[in-house]
Amino acid sequence: MKTIVNTPNAPSPVGPYNQAVLAGGILYCSGQIALDPATGELVMDSIEAETHQVMKNIKAVLAQAGLTFEDIVKCSVFVSDMNDYARINAVYSEYFNDDTAPARELVEVANLPKFVNIEISVIAAAR
Repeated sequence: MKTIVNTPNAPSPVGPYNQAVLAGGILYCSGQIALDPATGELVMDSIEAETHQVMKNIKAVLAQAGLTFEDIVKCSVFVSDMNDYARINAVYSEYFNDDTAPARELVEVANLPKFVNIEISVIAAAR
């Protein structure tokens, strides 16, 4: 059995998908980009601001499912420019404890939705 998870505190899906699906105690979160759910506008002032907005969106989806960043077991990070790695990593590291940080990959891709610079999807384990 699966439970659909959506919250107005993260950007609404724009296609045939949901923000997240909980199945077997695992939360599978769709990729988040830096859309501000309050305005519908992209936050693109800097890669740092963009990454923070992505993380805020992830936090909102996790919260809707009763989870936190500590429950994340895997992150998939997609970037448009690997040269932003250090700046993205600096922001990303603010959301995780080094000792309990999730597994992760960070890959450069040709394009992302709305031509943003970063998209992150996560998998979290419900307690």
